[in-house]
Amino acid sequence: MGIILFSIPFFFLLIGLELAYSAWSGRHLLRLNDSIADLSCGILSQISGVFTKLFSIGIFIWIGERWTLQGWVGLPAWPSAAPFYGVEGFPWFGVRGPEFASWALAFVLVDVAYYFSHRYAHEINLLWAGHVVHHSSEEYNLAVALRQSSLHGLFSWVFYAPLAVLGMPWQMFVACNALNLVYQFWIHTRAVGKLGRVAEYVLNTPSHHRVHHGVNPKYQDKNYAGVFITWDRLFGTFVKEEEEPVYGLTHPLRSWNPLWANIHVFWDILKSVWTAASWRERWMYVFGPPGWRPERLGGRVMPSEVQRETFERYDPKIPGSLAAYGLFHFTCALLATFLLLAGASGLPMAHMAAGGFYVAISLTAVGGIFEAEQWAAPLETSRLVVLGLVTAAAWRVAMVPGWFAVLTGVAVVGSLAWFIPHRRYLTENTPAPVMQ
Repeated sequence: MGIILFSIPFFFLLIGLELAYSAWSGRHLLRLNDSIADLSCGILSQISGVFTKLFSIGIFIWIGERWTLQGWVGLPAWPSAAPFYGVEGFPWFGVRGPEFASWALAFVLVDVAYYFSHRYAHEINLLWAGHVVHHSSEEYNLAVALRQSSLHGLFSWVFYAPLAVLGMPWQMFVACNALNLVYQFWIHTRAVGKLGRVAEYVLNTPSHHRVHHGVNPKYQDKNYAGVFITWDRLFGTFVKEEEEPVYGLTHPLRSWNPLWANIHVFWDILKSVWTAASWRERWMYVFGPPGWRPERLGGRVMPSEVQRETFERYDPKIPGSLAAYGLFHFTCALLATFLLLAGASGLPMAHMAAGGFYVAISLTAVGGIFEAEQWAAPLETSRLVVLGLVTAAAWRVAMVPGWFAVLTGVAVVGSLAWFIPHRRYLTENTPAPVMQ
């Protein structure tokens, strides 16, 4: 997780450059409401990752301590020392052959495991429920790369367990997996066209990954690669980009709420299982392909054709002053998350969970504001009042300094004065467009 956290400033720098390119070219690659929803999902993913990574890495370590090939047949341990060494004044001067080969093999094997993890996340409904959040944006830009699930890590460890059986050290796995994910950030853009023939043949590129995010029937469930597109070519899941795809879901999310983005398919599965007529139907609703339905209900739902010219994206309208309010409080939640993650190693789990819960409520309220939802008004008002009261109580028992309590009090009062006159705009659900 250290590699990913270290990369976050560079992610935001590249998003800023993409935004500048968007303004210069007039292509309108980003929307404020969609990008805030993307980043809100990413924030929740990073917070939940403090807990889910302990779970998944713990399983990897447990397998590596008990069920490795080295332990069964006496194979030598993986060389896991640093592949580079230095001399005075040249810290990256030389290469250790066995260690370099070991790290290269580990990187390739992690990428293969990612391919199958990603592929089955599109082919098994329960896994799709954890992965769907990443596909729920109807845009395609660098902010979408950060639109990650908070729950998918609870399932994906299964596909990496064989690497633990092979004896790969868990530190090597964590580093290679992080590098794999960091690579995938830059390919989430429409600002880069096709690259040279060699790069397009070997690597996963923006062109290849745009296909993966498309809802066009010919693009569905293709191009699962992480770094090397080789696996899609080898296993028959590769499709070349022709016309630019339409992005999103075949059943649009129609919400900026990051919590709902993470759980809506789980909720659909639960409802379907509850009304199923047999145990076979229940099994298929959970472990069958997404869109599965029994023949008595018409069979599996298949994607219909869609055209960019006729597709209308979800885009509720709210006053600019209310959007500015939402942006301000999203920024506050983002800063709070940085502080929370920076101090995670020294915080009790209960405090970490409480901080994460408050950030989640804040981002949910911001999402509701951008949707002009009725429930956002009481939620946001209550959130601000609770923040003020808790801060005052913490100051009374010397848990926070006086300047912090005063600053928070001013922010709460100012926010209420800004927000309350705008409550009248949160009076109805803005109808979302239906995919044609």
